[in-house]
Amino acid sequence: MEDDKVRKVVREGYATIAKQESSSCAPANSCCEGIIAAQDVSKKIGYTDEDLQTVPEGSNLGLGCGNPVALASLREGETVIDLGAGAGFDCFLAARKVGEKGKVIGVDMTPEMIEKARKNAKKGNYTNVEFRLGEIENLPVADNSVDVIISNCVINLSPDKAKVFTEAFRVLKPGGKLMISDVVLLKELPDFIKNNVDAYVGCLSGAIKKDEYLQLIEKAGFQQINVIDDTHFPVELIVNNSTGKTIIEKLNIPSETIKESASSVVSIKVQGIKQD
Repeated sequence: MEDDKVRKVVREGYATIAKQESSSCAPANSCCEGIIAAQDVSKKIGYTDEDLQTVPEGSNLGLGCGNPVALASLREGETVIDLGAGAGFDCFLAARKVGEKGKVIGVDMTPEMIEKARKNAKKGNYTNVEFRLGEIENLPVADNSVDVIISNCVINLSPDKAKVFTEAFRVLKPGGKLMISDVVLLKELPDFIKNNVDAYVGCLSGAIKKDEYLQLIEKAGFQQINVIDDTHFPVELIVNNSTGKTIIEKLNIPSETIKESASSVVSIKVQGIKQD
């Protein structure tokens, strides 16, 4: 798919998610949703009960594949950017870590998500959080102005991942840190999945191989790149969600092919440093 078409598809898919009122289950077209409750999914990928209870209702959409805030070791007074902030879940968790003297900026390209996140911030009285409309390939943030960048299962959706990491490097201060959770592949997916629109919104067809992903981070200028964890993505989170079912039903995919493809999908937690 062409880059502009990918962005259009992703924007429309997540606009639909943002408009859904229910927060008790992860929404349609996410990579971790369906019959599994959003909170249950969040617990599986590293969030605590305290995390889930302290954020405004409606901010956890069950869209992640890890908990970058827990791994980022945020400190009071730091400035943090969340790439693809959605309804603000990770931003609000980060805000507690950086305190009143710190600042959290959530960037998202979907106006409906930005609107939802701003409402959640107002509801929770978060004075140290702001949300900016923009693409993660062209961040609306000044050079050398940020201490930490986090992102949760979003960069895989970008058609230009190299530009995302270049932009992340640009806005980080010297000594700043990149801490992301994302979906990568151990081997290529079949073409009929890679070219499927539903699979792109569902965080599958946009994913690239793990080695290539890490090379893009290195080429952007980051050093001390460290894979903190990589875990096979549970097959039930693919089969039991509406995106997965849509792909399976449309393409009549055999169960063995599903299992084989699922075994290629890995949730990765990776850190990089912009050296002084």
